Amino acid sequence: MSTMGKHLQRLALWLFTVLAVSGVLAAGAEKLPDDIEWLTNDSDPVYASPQAVRGGTLHLALLSFPLTFRVVGPDSNSSFRSAILGNQLSLIGIHPNTENIVPELATHWAFGKDKKTMYFKLNPKARWSDGHPVTAGDFAYTLTFMRSKKIIAPWYNDYYSKEIDRVIVYDDHTLAVVSTKAQPDLHLKLGISPTPRHFYKKLGDDFVRRYNWKIAPNTGPYQMGKFRKGKYIFFNRKKDWWAADLRYFKHRFNVDRVKYTVIRDINIQWEYFKKARLDVFGLTMPKYWHEKTKTAVFRKGYVNRIWFFNDTQQPSLGLWLNMDRDIFKDRNVRYAFAHAMNIKKVIEEVLRNDYFRLENGYVGYGPYSNTKIRARRFDLKKVEYYMKKAGWHRGPDGIWTKNGRRFSVEVTYSFEGHTPRLVVLKEEARKAGIELRLQKLDPSAAYKKVLEKKHDVAWMGWSTSLRPHFWEHFHSVNAHKPQTNNITNTDDPEMDRLIDAYRNSLDEKERIALSRKIQQRIHEIGAYVPTFMVPYVRQAYWRWWRLPKPPGTRHSDDLFAPFNSATGGLFWFDRQRYEETMAARKAGRTFPPVTIIDRTYQRKPANP
Repeated sequence: MSTMGKHLQRLALWLFTVLAVSGVLAAGAEKLPDDIEWLTNDSDPVYASPQAVRGGTLHLALLSFPLTFRVVGPDSNSSFRSAILGNQLSLIGIHPNTENIVPELATHWAFGKDKKTMYFKLNPKARWSDGHPVTAGDFAYTLTFMRSKKIIAPWYNDYYSKEIDRVIVYDDHTLAVVSTKAQPDLHLKLGISPTPRHFYKKLGDDFVRRYNWKIAPNTGPYQMGKFRKGKYIFFNRKKDWWAADLRYFKHRFNVDRVKYTVIRDINIQWEYFKKARLDVFGLTMPKYWHEKTKTAVFRKGYVNRIWFFNDTQQPSLGLWLNMDRDIFKDRNVRYAFAHAMNIKKVIEEVLRNDYFRLENGYVGYGPYSNTKIRARRFDLKKVEYYMKKAGWHRGPDGIWTKNGRRFSVEVTYSFEGHTPRLVVLKEEARKAGIELRLQKLDPSAAYKKVLEKKHDVAWMGWSTSLRPHFWEHFHSVNAHKPQTNNITNTDDPEMDRLIDAYRNSLDEKERIALSRKIQQRIHEIGAYVPTFMVPYVRQAYWRWWRLPKPPGTRHSDDLFAPFNSATGGLFWFDRQRYEETMAARKAGRTFPPVTIIDRTYQRKPANP
C-alpha cells in the first residue's frame, strides 16, 4: 500500500472513531440488519373533523413575554416553550386515545432484537420550514447538539449522554437510535426530534446570546413570524406544509395565524375576551365558571361554555419547599408545614368543590402511580407535635420561634387568580403558628427566581409525560445549583439509589415497583406538598369557533391548543357564524345560551 493509501486508511479509521465516540455513525459505517420487521400505523381512529375548514386568526394571551426563543439553556423552560416545541415533530408520536405509536417524521419503525435499538424510515417529503429536507443527519446532530456544554443545559447533556447511546445513519432517510440500555417503552425514549444542523452552524461560547432571539426552523405546521418584544408574537400556518394530508394530521391545524398578545393581568384578559379581542378564555377557576359568566355575552349566546372531562396524567401542582433554606432542613418542620396547609378548606370555600385533592405528584400514570399515598391533611395537633419535636415554641404573637427566628416564609407565585387560594392558606397557617408572606411576581420573574433556587416556597406545578420522571426533580445531581428542576434541592442517598435503579431497570414490573417506592420516598422527605388536581378542561369561546365530536381526546388539556402533534389544532374558524354573530351584536339580536358538558372520557377521581 502506498504512503498516501496508508494515510487515507488512518484518516478513515480516525474519522470512524471520532464519529463513534460522539454517538454518531456515518452512512455506510454499519449495515442495516436483514431481518427487520418494519411497522406502521394507518388504522387507528382519526379524531379530527372532516367538516373543518381553514382560515381565520386565533387570538390568545400571554401573561408575560418569554425571556428567550431558545428551547434549551438558561431561561428557556417557560410555558411559552410549549408553543415552540409544539411545532417540532418527532420521529413518531403517540395516539392520544389509543396510546399506540403513530407516524410523524418517520413513516415506518422497527424494534431491534437487543431491545435497545429502534430503526426508522423517514418520510422523504419531510421539510424544515426554510425548505431544507429533513435527513437522518439532523437526528445524528441532535446528539451533538444536546451533548454540547455550550448550550448550558445540564439536564439535556446528561440525558443525551446517559440515556441515548448513538444514532446510526444508514442513508438520508434511514437511521437507528440506540439506547444505552434495554427497557420497556423503548419508543417513548427513542422517538427523538431532529435538530437543524444547517441552522446551528456554530456552537460556541456565545451560544446563549447568539441564539437568544433567533427563530429556528421547525418541521411542524406553524412557524413563528413577526414579534415585538414585550408586546406580541405571531405564528403563521405554512401554506404548503409537507404533512398536511397525512392520516393523523388531516383536517387539523386549520387557522391561518395565531397571535399571542402580552396582557399581564388576568382580569384585563377577561375584559379583552368579552370584547372579542381574545377568542378563548379558561374557566377552570370556579369564580369564572359560576359567577363571571353571568354576563351579557354569555346570556345573549355570543359566547359558549364547555366543560370537557379528560382522562390523563395530572400535573404536580403544589407547594415546593427549598431545603437549602435553614428552616426546611428539619423534616419535622416540613411535616408541620404540610399539616398547616388547609387544602380542603380552599377546595370547599374558594374552589366550590370543583377541584379534587391531589394525593401525590404522580397521579394518573396507571400502575406506575402509588395510590396508597395520601397527602398530609390539615391538623393543628400534628403541627404542634412536629414543631415541638423540632425544638420550636410559640412566640408572643403565636408564631413558632426558635433561637430568635420566627417561622415566617415567603411563598412565590405568579398568577393573580390564585391569590384567594393562598390567602385562605395564609389565614389557616397562622392558626397553626406559621406565617406565609405571599409574593406575586411576573410569571417569567417567578420562574427565574425558582429555577435559581432563591425561593423559600414555590407555588407551582410541573407538566406531565406518559411515564413518571424523577431524575430531574429529585436526584441530588440536580440539587444545590441553578437552572435545574430540582427546586426542593432534594439530596437524599436513598432517593438517588432508587432513581438510578429506576433509570437502569430492564424490567417493566421492576420499574413500576421502583416508581411506587420513589413516590413513597418523596412523601417521606416531605418537601413537596400536593394541592389540587383538575381532571377536566373548562373554557369559554366565541361561537364562531367550532369543535369536533367529541370536542377533544382522552389526553386533551386545552381544546383550543393551536399546536401539539397529538392533541392540538382540532378546532376551526366558521366565517359564516362570525359574520352572523357580529351582525346580531350590532342589531341587538341574541342566540340561545350554550353550555356543553362532555363526559366521554370521564373517570371519577376520589374527593378529599
